[in-house]
Amino acid sequence: MSKATNLAFIRAQAGRSGELGRRLRRLVGPSRREPGCISYDLHRADDDADLWMIYENWRSAADLQAHFATTHMRAFIAEAPFLVEGPLDLRGFTPSAPLDRPRGHRLLGGLAAAF
Repeated sequence: MSKATNLAFIRAQAGRSGELGRRLRRLVGPSRREPGCISYDLHRADDDADLWMIYENWRSAADLQAHFATTHMRAFIAEAPFLVEGPLDLRGFTPSAPLDRPRGHRLLGGLAAAF
């Protein structure tokens, strides 16, 4: 069984970014509690307040598909046309290296030493 990573890029309609952010934040807790969820993180672009991204890792593609069928995801998908500009931009990825971070390396200060 292969781990699955999904990145969702979501652009708010003009003037709706705050509401979109509130709705996206409501997905975080229930999604993290789902069986198979490794991580589920919401981000907002530094240079574009209307652009949001969800970065999620799942134990398997089947777990990711089950996530899309949950009540909280179906509710968000039903609300999306009123909040989101254009289609959701979903990108699936398969990890090509272990998801665990190497131990003993500091993130920024030790970055050069890690390579």
